[in-house]
Amino acid sequence: MPTAEAYTFRPVTTADLPMLERWLNAPHVRRWWGEPADEVAGIAADFDDPAMTSFVVLHAGTPFAYLQAYRIDPQDLSFGDRPDRTVGIDQFIGPSDMVGIGHGPAMIDAFVKTVFSQGVKRVVLDPHPDNSHAIRAYEKAGFHVFDQRMTEDGPVLMMARDRC
Repeated sequence: MPTAEAYTFRPVTTADLPMLERWLNAPHVRRWWGEPADEVAGIAADFDDPAMTSFVVLHAGTPFAYLQAYRIDPQDLSFGDRPDRTVGIDQFIGPSDMVGIGHGPAMIDAFVKTVFSQGVKRVVLDPHPDNSHAIRAYEKAGFHVFDQRMTEDGPVLMMARDRC
């Protein structure tokens, strides 16, 4: 399995949007994300949102994944009772040849360790219950299921990893 040190996270720029749209059109991504053009428009719209940060993830200097992190407002109880310093994340691996070889758990672990070092107390995510590949990756990255809910996007598993 790749080590956490192999990954870097750089902010998404306008120049990255065509690459992200290509990745969002890949069948293994499109199944779980929305319409690619709409998703890219949303990513671009979030450039000015101080609560949202979007990253291109690089492995050995090559872009291969997208990760977005968002601060959860203390009044937002959609992720249940949780510490004030909680961050939500969503991510996907773009090129299909990078899927299934350990990059998902390793890059997520690397990111989580980074935000924990910055004072975040919990990281949460909410995969669809049928996305077994992602759920297994999240479990390998130290996340555990704490609830299952119905959202406006459909059913989700609520998963968390707490800073020790």
